[in-house]
Amino acid sequence: MIQRVRGFKDVLPPESDIFYQIEKTARETFETYNFKEIRLPTVEYFDLFVKSTGEETDIVKKEMYKFEDNSKRVLALRPEGTPGTVRAFIENNLNLKGNSHKYFYIGNMFRAERPQAQRYREFEQIGVEYIGNPSPYADAEIIILLDSILKKLNLNNLYRIEINSLGCQACRKKYKELIVSELKKLDLCQDCNQRISKNPLRVLDCKIDQDKFKNIPPIELCDECLTHHNLLKEALNANNITFIENKLLVRGIDYYTKTVFEFKMSSQSSQDAIAGGGRYDNLVKLMGGVNSPSVGWAMGVERVVSLMISKGYKENDNNLVFVVSLSSKQSKFCFKIINLLRNAGIKTDFSNFENSLKSQMRDANSNSARYAIIIGEDEEKTSKLTIKRLSDGKQQKMEINEIINKIKNGELIL
Repeated sequence: MIQRVRGFKDVLPPESDIFYQIEKTARETFETYNFKEIRLPTVEYFDLFVKSTGEETDIVKKEMYKFEDNSKRVLALRPEGTPGTVRAFIENNLNLKGNSHKYFYIGNMFRAERPQAQRYREFEQIGVEYIGNPSPYADAEIIILLDSILKKLNLNNLYRIEINSLGCQACRKKYKELIVSELKKLDLCQDCNQRISKNPLRVLDCKIDQDKFKNIPPIELCDECLTHHNLLKEALNANNITFIENKLLVRGIDYYTKTVFEFKMSSQSSQDAIAGGGRYDNLVKLMGGVNSPSVGWAMGVERVVSLMISKGYKENDNNLVFVVSLSSKQSKFCFKIINLLRNAGIKTDFSNFENSLKSQMRDANSNSARYAIIIGEDEEKTSKLTIKRLSDGKQQKMEINEIINKIKNGELIL
């Protein structure tokens, strides 16, 4: 038997229903905030991620599925959504359609990292990119948007929000010079020792040495960056968004400027991020587009699924009607009733009409049906159908139109 590849996962019912509920909730919220969907290619040129994400990031150095196709092109499976969105924005001249652009994506990403709890080599991300708006209120908007999605999923009190500012390029240059000497005093892991000279800010993102950075001084922001950060905090406070300032929060990707943030599970762990993002004011221009200050985030859907399961997720009320035939002679009539119900918008199913009543009722229960419509010779002749509530076995006879009207109006009481 051929088995699935390690690090990849089959998403089966009822877990797949949780994925659907998360996606549905996100889509409804995006519509409220006027974000439009963008669907990105799964495969991009490898250089896209080197140029955008950063040559020294773990994503590029360790975690990408990189390969050469038959035409000797160096390609990669997308590890995140931002580079592809920016590439599409530039390539399709979307800047000509206005000054600010709101996009969301829902799709699978790929990273060839070591599999661990809620972290797979293929995983789903839901993300937003708000391109062209430099305002701190754009930052606040997408944070509030993400918070709204999680609250609609009833995950209140299961996460915390951490924010920080990395400042502009001038702020970061001074800060890098300041912390290099401090970092060299510490006994750090091999990766961190290599990063000190190339990208010292990335050291602060290390999960292994996190406890050693307590005495590292915070970044000193210029007046413009400080004003931006303070306005963001004021906007969040004004909208009752509780957050923590984490002065060492840097995120692991090179393109961030000013605002960075993470939504983390309330339980402390090294792998506790549910979602994260920030501002990337220089990325569009760096990749060949017009100057377009931007901000975005990405949410790991598997992490949210884990939170929902830990809270005791319950499937939405199942109003399934299961049609059962007492004899195969009533198969045609049963199938007609099934399609009348479905055409009326009622969730309906059946199994094999050749099977026994006991077997068909077992199928109804295994599908968590609420009602069973049991049809025999008498029901076909009189058009009075037997409907049975499976939770307590109560049943009565009524015509199909009455059943449809009562179910649709929530008035079916047996």
